[in-house]
Amino acid sequence: MNIEQLDFYTQAILSMAALVGLTSFLMLGQGRLLRLIFVFAMQGFLLTLTTALAAYSLNNHHLYISAVLTLVLKVTFIPWMLRREVLRMNMHRDVEALKNNTAVMLGGASLMVFSYYVLHPIVQSSSIVMLNALAVSLSVMLLGMLLMISHRQAIAHVVGFMSIENGLFFAAIVATNGMPMVVELGVAFDVLVAAVLFGIFFLHIRTSIDSLDVDLLNKLHEVDK
Repeated sequence: MNIEQLDFYTQAILSMAALVGLTSFLMLGQGRLLRLIFVFAMQGFLLTLTTALAAYSLNNHHLYISAVLTLVLKVTFIPWMLRREVLRMNMHRDVEALKNNTAVMLGGASLMVFSYYVLHPIVQSSSIVMLNALAVSLSVMLLGMLLMISHRQAIAHVVGFMSIENGLFFAAIVATNGMPMVVELGVAFDVLVAAVLFGIFFLHIRTSIDSLDVDLLNKLHEVDK
């Protein structure tokens, strides 16, 4: 089936799925933290558009509340909090040298192909939207894990963790035609609590070692008095 033969909702969801997967892939190669946070905010904005599109096309009005919560938390509040920490630590000019960046990017591309390969036999009898939604969701989660493994900065780990949650959220919105309202509010509350806890975590690390490089934590040892 040609893409021109698909309805507007299907074409829009497929485009959003491609862009969400692209943002996760772009985050892998970012060495500057401010750029990483910007791409993460863009991914949150794409999720907001996807949720609003699903609310309009499926006539599911409570999804508009979910879109507003996504806009407030993942596009505004969490990126603002992370950006503030970067500027406070004067890390906005630092460039993180990734170990074997080429291998990391190739690994990310392989994970995206792997996601489609694994899910295609499972959902081959389903719609093209279901296949792409689940495949992109799985690839976003795997790329988020790879981001956490390949980067040293604690802020990059937070972005990777939130990216994993974005992948789950995308699949829940597209594949299930919207979660129940109570579930969406529970997810938003969990994200807000996680952001607050990460802020406290940053504060303690900055106070202890004056850096957010998690590799420095391995060098800490007890000193005999």
